[in-house]
Amino acid sequence: MTNDLIYKNYCIPLLDLAGFNLDDFFGMSDDSNPLMMLIWILPIILFVFYGQRIQLMVSSNEIKKSIDRLEKFRNDTKYEFIDYLKKTFNPKTDPTKKLDDFFEYFSIMPVDLDPNGIVPKINHLIRSRDDFTRMHVKSLFTEISEFEITKVHNLLEIVTTLQMFHKATRHLYLLAKKQKNFPLILPLQMMIPFVMEEAEALKDAMTALKNGQPIGDGIGPMVVGGMMVGTTKQIISFQSVLSKSEYEGRKLLLIKAEGPNATVGRLGEGIEKIFSENKPDLIIMVDASLKLEGEDSASIAKGFGAAMGGIGTDRFQIEDVATKNSVPILAIVIKQSIHEALTIMTKEIADQALSVRLEVEKMIKENTQKNQTVMIVGVGNTLGVSQ
Repeated sequence: MTNDLIYKNYCIPLLDLAGFNLDDFFGMSDDSNPLMMLIWILPIILFVFYGQRIQLMVSSNEIKKSIDRLEKFRNDTKYEFIDYLKKTFNPKTDPTKKLDDFFEYFSIMPVDLDPNGIVPKINHLIRSRDDFTRMHVKSLFTEISEFEITKVHNLLEIVTTLQMFHKATRHLYLLAKKQKNFPLILPLQMMIPFVMEEAEALKDAMTALKNGQPIGDGIGPMVVGGMMVGTTKQIISFQSVLSKSEYEGRKLLLIKAEGPNATVGRLGEGIEKIFSENKPDLIIMVDASLKLEGEDSASIAKGFGAAMGGIGTDRFQIEDVATKNSVPILAIVIKQSIHEALTIMTKEIADQALSVRLEVEKMIKENTQKNQTVMIVGVGNTLGVSQ
């Protein structure tokens, strides 16, 4: 308080002696002060004519940082992948050049002007791409097991996806800057947080894939795989297995991808085959599900319909055969974030396997009678999860 008084007592008289009037300078006594009018009008003119450009510069700087991170993720995973191949398989020739070609491969979706019959076309395209990739992975190495092929296939998909993320976001960013078009950058600004979240999850998934460790998405196969223990397994479709069991007078058909390979199998084809031989009375699907913000990880939820992600062709096959045969589909999901789904399975998610199995048994008792047949499907990447 004393310092304030000293400032006022000394500084204000000095300003008066210099002929400087604070009221005149700030326009306190005269509304037509030209200096104050200039101070207020210039920013308005600036933002009217250059507002979008200023917003573009601010937004561009933030997006540029994310694009630089995406580029680093892509480069790091690419070098990590190639280093893993060289150390694990000791190829005779350097696979870098051939892999660089793989990273640039793309898929063109079928024409959808007439949507009738488009799902079989997409299914054929995806299957052809998978078969082509596996064939060329085998050609890179003289001796490689099926387990290692599935791991390399998944690692290849991670690098390819990160490269696609980087190229697409960079394209929108450079296009907006080139045309100095702020509205053009708005969709990217809204999208980039979700892209970065998935990109970080993919980058961190490399460790689990290289080591063959279960990931969060494998909780569905883990539950059904536990129910398969002690039963006879048979291949029903590519990388998909079936076993038969019983529970309180009900016949159980247990289906999952063939573990411990890093695969989701072709469950749609397998279920269609089973329906042609033994029609079930109920289908229960167990899968991981992305949680909403605010929901607890590893929480369990039950519902109706085919619980299955991906491009949708397997889900279409299951829904189609169930509809034609009037078989209800129930679902039970384990909630988790995208990072938890793609990286090493957390203890909280793994501990829910027993709880989910108890919920499945409860659903069987509540929705079927004795002597009926129940199909239980474990959906997800069964990496590191046997049966």
